[in-house]
Amino acid sequence: MKPFLKWAGGKYRIIERIKAALPPGNRLIEPFAGSGAVFLNMDYPNNLITDSNADLINLFRHVQSGGKEFIEYCQQFFVSDNNQADVFYHLRTEMNTTSDLQRKAALFIYLNRHCFNGLCRYNGKGKFNVPFGRYTKPILPEPELLNFWSKSQSAKFEVADFMTTMNRAEPGDVVYCDPPYVPLTTTANFSDYTQKKFGLREQQELADLAVKLMLKGIPVIISNHDTEFTRTAYAAANIDAFDVRRSISSDASNRQKVGELLAIFR
Repeated sequence: MKPFLKWAGGKYRIIERIKAALPPGNRLIEPFAGSGAVFLNMDYPNNLITDSNADLINLFRHVQSGGKEFIEYCQQFFVSDNNQADVFYHLRTEMNTTSDLQRKAALFIYLNRHCFNGLCRYNGKGKFNVPFGRYTKPILPEPELLNFWSKSQSAKFEVADFMTTMNRAEPGDVVYCDPPYVPLTTTANFSDYTQKKFGLREQQELADLAVKLMLKGIPVIISNHDTEFTRTAYAAANIDAFDVRRSISSDASNRQKVGELLAIFR
């Protein structure tokens, strides 16, 4: 089941690998919601999906509760007159400032489909700041939205940080974490997915928390780059290492394979 959002580092391409790593359980907990690709393709009876990005969770809640009505509401933004830079920047400002949560949610989808490479990035003031993407004819991903609406009926969406979320885990739960990745180089760091940064300290805190839950009998699986840092941080886990092709570069010829891993704490 394909997610309706474009997403840097989205897990749809490696979903079968993740499926193989996730054991059965009563509830799937995801502290880093992303595009929702993982919970969409699993069959857990219950799903707790959280994220520190309030705009993202607001969108998921509106799809969940609004269904077809909300999807029809979003269609108004996908017209040719809106596929130009000046309109894009006007609507981007509106998304950053409006108190109308339904409109904010619909504008998030519009921005995701019209901005550069479908990035989700915020500045230090918490404002979405990805530039115009110049696509020929962006369309509303209606079939994917309908699939999300159906699947989301078994989910609870909340705004929360990863520590708060993971500390709620109980025996019978399975935790899957897709944090902002450890940079491969010092110039490749990207942690502006929300206003708050996610640096090496947070990476280590996540690894330590995974060990804590593992010792309580709660399995935790973490995706990340395969680096010296992650190998050390995930020393208590079983490692499934593989290569993936990155699709975020605007230059198709520069989309090279990089090392990735799943750290399986069980």
